[in-house]
Amino acid sequence: MIKVGILGAAGYTGGELIRLLLNHPEVEIVFANSGSNAGNPVTDVHEALYGDTDMKFTDELPFDKVDVIFFCFGHGKSEAFMKEHKIPANVKIIDLAQDFRLAPKEVVNTMQPTAEIHDFVYGLPEINESKIATAQHVANPGCFATCIQLGLLPAASMNLIDKDVAVNAITGSTGAGQKPGSTTHFSWRNNNLSIYKAFKHQHIPEIRESLTQVQGHLEASIDFIPYRGDFTRGIFATEVVKTDKPLEEIIAGYKAFYKDAKFTHYIDKPLDLKQVVNTNKALVHCDKIDDKLLITSCIDNLLKGAVGQAVQNMNIMFGIDQTAGLKLKGSAF
Repeated sequence: MIKVGILGAAGYTGGELIRLLLNHPEVEIVFANSGSNAGNPVTDVHEALYGDTDMKFTDELPFDKVDVIFFCFGHGKSEAFMKEHKIPANVKIIDLAQDFRLAPKEVVNTMQPTAEIHDFVYGLPEINESKIATAQHVANPGCFATCIQLGLLPAASMNLIDKDVAVNAITGSTGAGQKPGSTTHFSWRNNNLSIYKAFKHQHIPEIRESLTQVQGHLEASIDFIPYRGDFTRGIFATEVVKTDKPLEEIIAGYKAFYKDAKFTHYIDKPLDLKQVVNTNKALVHCDKIDDKLLITSCIDNLLKGAVGQAVQNMNIMFGIDQTAGLKLKGSAF
C-alpha cells in the first residue's frame, strides 16, 4: 500500500483528494493535516464524506510514516513550507500550488536566490509521463493551464502555433478556493459573469513552457481572457489558431497525439461541460472556419485540473495503473 500524507487537507482540493484516496485500491491515508481543524473529524468540514471515514484532522507531521505527501496549500505556501520543514529525501512530494511549476532559472552567480532552483517535474502526463515516472517531486499543473494546454499541444506538435492565439475560458466558483471572497459569494456569482486577470493570468507562463517544449519554439502570444462562471465546477475553453492546414489532417494529428492518453480524448462532436464534470477526463474537439482553427477543450477543475491529475501523477510515480482510483463516471444529466 502507498502511504499518503495530505497537507492543507481542509480546503476544496484537500476534500476532493481525501474522497479519491479513500476509494483508491492501493492507498492508505496516514494523516490529513490542518492546523486550524486539528482534532476535529474530517466530516466536520467535508460533509459529503459522512459514512466514508472517521478520520480526524491533525496538526502533526509524521513524515517518516508516509511514502508521498500532497501539498494542497494556497499559492506561495509550498516553497515556504519546504524551507521551514525537513522532509525525508525518500518521501515523494506532489505540489498542487504554482510554486514549482516553471522550470528553474539558470544559475548565473552564487548570489542568485536558491528559491529559483528546484527539482520538480511539471506533472502533465500527456507530455511528461516518463519524467514523472522517475521524479521524486512533481508540480501539478494549474487548472486553466491544463485545459488550455490539452487543447493546444497537438497543434504545437504539428508546428501550427506561429501566430498569436486567442483563448477564452470560463471556470466554476471552486476554482477560487474555499475561503469566501467578494467574487465567490452565491449572491454575487449566481446569474453573473465577469472577466479577471485578462492577458495577465498566472497560468500563461506554464502554458508557454509546455507549448515550447512540444513545438520547439514559441514566438506567438497567448492572449488569454479568463471568465468567472456562475456554476460550481468545471472549465470550458476555446482556443483559436490561424492555419491553412486542412481540418482532416489536423483532426488526424489530434487523434494520434492522444491515442495513448488515459484520460484525454479527442471527440468528433461538439463539447459541453457536463461531459467532464466529476470525472478526470479532458475532452477536445476541433472545427475550422476559413483559416481559423477553433479548438474546444473542457475539464473538471477540481479533478483533471487539480487532485485527479495529482492522483494520476502519484500512480505514475509508483508504477501502478494510471487509472487506479480514478475510474469516475460522469452524470448523464
